[in-house]
Amino acid sequence: MDTAKVARIWAQFSRFVTETRAISDNTEVIGILLIEGYPIIPFSCVVDSMRAANRLSGKDLYQWEYYAPAREPVAASCGITVPTRPLGDARNLSTLVVVAPNTAQDFDNAVTLRQLNALDKQQVNLGSASSGSFILARAGLLDDCRCTIHWENIPVFKELYPQLEVAFSLYEIAERRFTCSGGTAALDMMLKLIENQHGRQLAQQISQQFQHDRIRTEIDSQQMADRIDLAMSAPKLIDVIDLMENNIEVPLALPAIAQQCNLSLRQIERLFHKYRNVTPSQYYLSLRLAHAKQLLLNTNRSVIDISIATGFETQSYFTACYRKHFGSSPRSHRSQIATERKG
Repeated sequence: MDTAKVARIWAQFSRFVTETRAISDNTEVIGILLIEGYPIIPFSCVVDSMRAANRLSGKDLYQWEYYAPAREPVAASCGITVPTRPLGDARNLSTLVVVAPNTAQDFDNAVTLRQLNALDKQQVNLGSASSGSFILARAGLLDDCRCTIHWENIPVFKELYPQLEVAFSLYEIAERRFTCSGGTAALDMMLKLIENQHGRQLAQQISQQFQHDRIRTEIDSQQMADRIDLAMSAPKLIDVIDLMENNIEVPLALPAIAQQCNLSLRQIERLFHKYRNVTPSQYYLSLRLAHAKQLLLNTNRSVIDISIATGFETQSYFTACYRKHFGSSPRSHRSQIATERKG
């Protein structure tokens, strides 16, 4: 028998055995659709989070396959090429993740768009780890859910798809849909998906393996999203906010901030009043409390440690500020969230 033919038969048989074993072992089969020029960071976040989940759990929780619109090799933006199969060959998928570059807004491969819709009809979960949101939107697959994309792409995304509900969040997870803003936000999204399926303990173990200090939530905003409107109109305010964010544990006095930013106190007050409708002190306090909330809900640190880490002189003052800002004490809030997560 022809050697090439034997190789093809063996490859088909091996693929069949792999897919059958995955289904019988309750392994989730994940497809990763790569578009030419895809960013390597979100791609690696998706793959390595699943690899770590398998290793740390001691089980084959996930199996993944790489796909492309056609048979040609697909290179990442850094030049790395991953062997792929045509998307039309996808079988037994439970989920497909699209990883695409910024230029995906121009993606218009009709065959691929039809294949995505066919997978949707097969009840395959569809998501994006980067600018793949453009492709899912082009296919009409984000019309009924809240979604997100990198903050740089949001203006264009909204213009192209005004009917969509677009958030400035790091990621969005809905029924059978998930999108993220790219970069390391893909890791947070994957950790949340893993937590939803296999529990918070495993997700936290993976996070610790990657030196990731906490699993950011859906309500976390993209770092630059809320400052787009300031980039042209009030760049000096961005400097002030950056200084505040970089000095949480030991807050700077407003005169010191003014001096470092070459502004007067009156100028800073006018900027915050005009663009944020709060005083500088109120804004700084809200930043520290938001940081405290993340530590409270995503670490085991004590309340007093968190109060110190966010620049409060006493635990009682921290508790009073926290209750006023969030409507409950730190301990009550932590207990409430813990109960919700167990449920």
